[in-house]
Amino acid sequence: MTAEATTPTTSTAPTVRQVWTRARGITLAAVLILAAAVAIAAVRSTVRHGELDPRSADPYGSRAVAQLLAERGVSTRVVTTLGGARAAAGPDTTLLVAAPDLLTNRQQTELRRATATSGGRTILIAAGSSSVEHLAPGVAADPATSADTTLAPGCTLPEARRAGSADTGGIRYTTTRLGANSCYPSQRLATLLRIPETSGSGDTVVLGAPDILYNDRLDKQGNASLALQLLGSRPHLAWYLPSLSDASATDSGDRKTFLDLLPSGWLWGTLQLLIAAALAAFWRARRFGPLVPERLPVAIRASETAEGRSRLYRKANARDRAATALRSATRTRLAPLVGVPVTQAHTPEALLPALSAHLTSDGQALHALLFGPPPGDDAALLALTDQLDALEREVRRP
Repeated sequence: MTAEATTPTTSTAPTVRQVWTRARGITLAAVLILAAAVAIAAVRSTVRHGELDPRSADPYGSRAVAQLLAERGVSTRVVTTLGGARAAAGPDTTLLVAAPDLLTNRQQTELRRATATSGGRTILIAAGSSSVEHLAPGVAADPATSADTTLAPGCTLPEARRAGSADTGGIRYTTTRLGANSCYPSQRLATLLRIPETSGSGDTVVLGAPDILYNDRLDKQGNASLALQLLGSRPHLAWYLPSLSDASATDSGDRKTFLDLLPSGWLWGTLQLLIAAALAAFWRARRFGPLVPERLPVAIRASETAEGRSRLYRKANARDRAATALRSATRTRLAPLVGVPVTQAHTPEALLPALSAHLTSDGQALHALLFGPPPGDDAALLALTDQLDALEREVRRP
């Protein structure tokens, strides 16, 4: 090997500053999105904390109404399982179901079977279409909710007439049951229904909104009066807060898939996003047709390219690659000169006989020169270069 000259090296790897400059916009956007998500989660976690829980003193809790009931001799007990709710149902007990829509169809059916003949009162808070059909047969929920929150009684139910206007506006109901009391109407649909049971002295009360039970709404309008009368008609109150840990919630026949648990709006929104993404991809895709030629901003001479590549070969000690490139280029130039197609220039059986006939030279020497092994050192590579140049000059000589 000959002594190598020291040449300046250029690194194409991006520096830390360049990486930060390129990624800071995306990083900042990701940090802002994460901070917004954390802030929203924190706000939402406190707004509805302890909702409709008689032990919670938060604005949406119901501790105030439980304390007022206790002062009037009504005991309040919290149950979180279906078994506890069924056991609590009785003629001297009011069973309040805080979230009927969280119950499965099987749970709703079993709860209805227990309360229908108990002789007590069952209160359903903001029951939707599916739950009200199972827990209060003959009652249907209207898809449109009430636009007004504070409504007048508009019925002959004694509890409603004594309470006066209250914040019952929410889900609206219709019923075909005889003897039912339809109160607090909104556009002629009731937001409070009392349905007497056909067997026994019990009844079911369907309330369209939970506002009259909230701590921060209890002192508004006639909310306190209506809540105390509805919940205090029996000496005992069982406050049923459905829990996901209840074994009866998982041991049910109506198992749902992941898609069944997603609201329909999410499915339609995902479909719209997919269509928008497909349209954006089609819009941004490369147009069909030939490429438009473009002039290069800088013209680089062929000698500079060859010199740069040779320096790379030398730095990597790639004598085999350099020799292969030199022999291939020489064979490509020699083939047309001796009448061999360029497609067969790299085939010894086609090129070597033509060269031997043209030069009257030894075929083995030509084979070693044009198709031989790579040189072992730089001196052999230089000698190969000289020999290839000499061969080409001899072939071109008239």
